[in-house]
Amino acid sequence: MMTVADDEQADDRSAGERRLSLAERLVLCLVREGPAHGHGLAGLLARGGSLGQIWPVPRATVYRILQRLELLGLIRATGEQRPNPGGPVRSVYTVTPAGQAAAQAWLSTPVEHSRDVMPELMVKLALLDRAGADSQALVRAQYDQLLPLAAALDDRLSVTTGFEHTLVLWRREAMTATMQFLAEALNESQGPAAAHQAATAPALSGNG
Repeated sequence: MMTVADDEQADDRSAGERRLSLAERLVLCLVREGPAHGHGLAGLLARGGSLGQIWPVPRATVYRILQRLELLGLIRATGEQRPNPGGPVRSVYTVTPAGQAAAQAWLSTPVEHSRDVMPELMVKLALLDRAGADSQALVRAQYDQLLPLAAALDDRLSVTTGFEHTLVLWRREAMTATMQFLAEALNESQGPAAAHQAATAPALSGNG
């Protein structure tokens, strides 16, 4: 029977999941791929690592993240490894059902703002690629997410003056580049027809 304390602990864990940093979500998704230990994860997330080139995470931070994810009930220690005789014992972690659900939900959700495309969207695309999963749905959702924001910048550009106009122009051009990138990503996954449809959408017209 669940007690009041159990309810409060569950609420704390749920709130913790919502407050996960990008580095924490990245580590969670890597553990989701299969049993992992801190040493291996730190190698992937080092500046020269395959994922660290997008969002590097210091080795000490990786170990702290593993502890926090375990505290939140998103991963659990399932054993130990000693790769080399006389070497350090390494705790091995696997994802829990709650962690699996949290990782999947995050990976399928587009970022809210264009400024988050790099690095957050790039991290998601890299993780989907590692898993051999199709990223088309995420890219399309991201395009649709940013489309009204791009249109709003076009509207603001036509009514601003002075430095505010300069600032909006810079933001519009950055958004246009982002939308073009997403259109090209759709082109590679869907073919030329889909890319042409995306590239000719009103948000990419540049009128204003």
